[in-house]
Amino acid sequence: MTPPVPQCDWAYFFDIDGTLIDFADTPTAVRVSDDVRRLLERLYECAGGAVALMSGRPIAEVDHLFPAVRMPVAGQHGVERRNAAGVHSRHTAPTEGFAQARRQLTAAIADKPGLLLEDKGVSLALHYRRVPELADFAQRTMREVLPQLAGQYSLQLGKSVVEMKPAGRDKGLAVVEFLEEAPFAGRRPVFVGDDETDEYGFHVVNRLGGHSIKVGAGETAARWRLPDVEAVRQWLRSI
Repeated sequence: MTPPVPQCDWAYFFDIDGTLIDFADTPTAVRVSDDVRRLLERLYECAGGAVALMSGRPIAEVDHLFPAVRMPVAGQHGVERRNAAGVHSRHTAPTEGFAQARRQLTAAIADKPGLLLEDKGVSLALHYRRVPELADFAQRTMREVLPQLAGQYSLQLGKSVVEMKPAGRDKGLAVVEFLEEAPFAGRRPVFVGDDETDEYGFHVVNRLGGHSIKVGAGETAARWRLPDVEAVRQWLRSI
């Protein structure tokens, strides 16, 4: 079902890849059109700044994609966050064993062209979009490395990626943190996302009486659905 027309007095939370922009073969190859930037900036102005980007990417990468306005951001699935006042916070990420895990994963994929290991500083993402036939290998390899981090990290599956991130952090918790602050506090929350990492956000806004919007196919806790990225853009144009 098509979600309600967006309103200026709501609080908005958007995933980026697969929601606002299309996927590319590698994270650095994505492109953001001027149209998407204008739509997001118009919504940001309309909502009085109550628009946050929720991404697995580090905040620095998000700023590179959307350079005109320094919007509130939750990066690396909520491990790092910049609020509406521009204040940065970063949850302590365990480092014991992290470097060894990175070395082990690098060695494991050395003879697997097409796999890409992305080091985000406090998390590791193994991308297999270019070689989907290696999905099982990528997931199995990450599971084999995980125990050496002694429960400090957990695995997060995404679209053509499996990520090792600090345990206990997710996009849902980041939504809760934003909603405790101006200008998000007291507004109806809206979360728009496309994959498993966004389900945490869907559950939170559902509990709070907000609007959860799934982009694309697949089982979801979201109460509304848009078929693809272009449909998200059309929905934003309706404001």
